[in-house]
Amino acid sequence: MGARKRLVAEARKEAKKTVCDAKAVGVPTSPRKMRLLADVIREKNVLDALNILTFSTKHASKTLEKLVRSAVANWEQKFETKAEDSELFIKAITIDSGRMLKRFQPAPQGRAYRIRKRSNHITLQLASRTLANAETVTEDSTNEN
Repeated sequence: MGARKRLVAEARKEAKKTVCDAKAVGVPTSPRKMRLLADVIREKNVLDALNILTFSTKHASKTLEKLVRSAVANWEQKFETKAEDSELFIKAITIDSGRMLKRFQPAPQGRAYRIRKRSNHITLQLASRTLANAETVTEDSTNEN
């Protein structure tokens, strides 16, 4: 491995130490409908996001709420701290298209219409505002020397 590639890989590993992931694969909801909710909760505090998802009337909100709760539990397990103490926020959320089930619906005059039942993959990253602030302070102090 080249030197530049190694440096990039090490930087990526260091960045992964301060975030926590949660994934949901093959969720049977259209990616477009899921992205509508994902855009609402992106960059929000975890408690605010959970409140939004709890009281949302959209079908996709239940799946996203469950995933956010899972990410918080992963955070508490990884860093051995309570989520309330660390000011967690949703750093990144991506909705990717999943497998598509193709079905046929009868149509007039002996034809058939294709129905595409879409699914998606959700990736959620949590980060702490206190950890992020502490890192920027240490980076600034090392750069000044």
